[in-house]
Amino acid sequence: MDKPFMEVITGFLSDTGFAQISWQQGIMIIVSFVLLYLAIKKEYEPMLLLPIAFGMLLANLPLAGLNDAPTGVYGEADFQPGGLLYYLYMGVKLGIYPPLIFMGVGAMTDFGPLIANPKSLLLGAAAQVGIFAAFILAILLKFPANVAASIGIIGGADGPTAIFVTSKLAPEYLGAIAVAAYSYMALVPIIQPPIMKALTTKEERQIVMEQLRPVSKLEKIVFPIIVTTLVSLLLPSAAPLLGMLMLGNLFRESLVVDRLSKTAQNELMNIITIFLGVTVGATATAENFLTPDTLKIIGLGLLAFAAGTAGGVILGKVMCKLSGGKINPLIGSAGVSAVPMAARVSQVVGQQENPGNFLLMHAMGPNVAGVIGSAIAAGVFLNLFG
Repeated sequence: MDKPFMEVITGFLSDTGFAQISWQQGIMIIVSFVLLYLAIKKEYEPMLLLPIAFGMLLANLPLAGLNDAPTGVYGEADFQPGGLLYYLYMGVKLGIYPPLIFMGVGAMTDFGPLIANPKSLLLGAAAQVGIFAAFILAILLKFPANVAASIGIIGGADGPTAIFVTSKLAPEYLGAIAVAAYSYMALVPIIQPPIMKALTTKEERQIVMEQLRPVSKLEKIVFPIIVTTLVSLLLPSAAPLLGMLMLGNLFRESLVVDRLSKTAQNELMNIITIFLGVTVGATATAENFLTPDTLKIIGLGLLAFAAGTAGGVILGKVMCKLSGGKINPLIGSAGVSAVPMAARVSQVVGQQENPGNFLLMHAMGPNVAGVIGSAIAAGVFLNLFG
């Protein structure tokens, strides 16, 4: 017997997402719209913020089932295969995507400034103070140690490292920590300059540094091999991130695998970026994201990032004094591992005070050291709490 027309319409409407959406999901959808605006209109780290925001949108659409796990037995009538994002998320859960991102970063990065000026390692290490400051504050706020470690990594301004650590130590907080990490990476040009100017004098910001010495091909080839060997023997948990970073750099510097280097820099990097961004965004569901802990995480992440910037600049001031005014302390701010954005900020702030000042290559040393430092900090936390 045919159903009345209005009953059919009512049944159809009750089965749509409009009828099932909760106010919490509505808020998350609005948040995703805001992030999309920042990525597209303001161009804040769009390569990752755009897929993260769209993944957040997809995850909070009711009845879409994109995050659903498979149910039943394959081949049986009751088998449900699960959603697309469930399977793509395995690359995050199993720790595959972040190391591959690091390989692409290594293939795109010139380690020459760090090799030419090994003292840059100290600035990169100093900038990691933000990681441990946020960790201690999170402990004081009653977060478990594994969660506090994941929050602290935000201070490194390194999204893939934050995702790698959080997926292993506190996967339930992955959405909040990833969004905070990438948001602060995108806001580097806004957050860092006030801190840099507050901690330095006009005279210090005007310091012109001497040109770096040339670095030989042999040095560039030997460096990633030695760093991988020594750090991985000392801290095996850092091997996946650091090893892939150095492998990518060896592709670049060996000059014998040009196709592999270009693939790591372009096609592979782009594919993994899409998968990583969308699946990480999809973890930011209403029930996981709209909690008091999320606000604490966002606040601690900002403090961590600010402390890391300050730590690098303060050590830069010390090195400036010890060198007799030959080191511009602004390059210390690049010790956070937002490559190469933090180095560019050092260059911009320096040129505002002295248009003839060129700090970019000097700042790339601490910037690369920061990437290595955040990977080592991640290894320490994974060893302690993994």
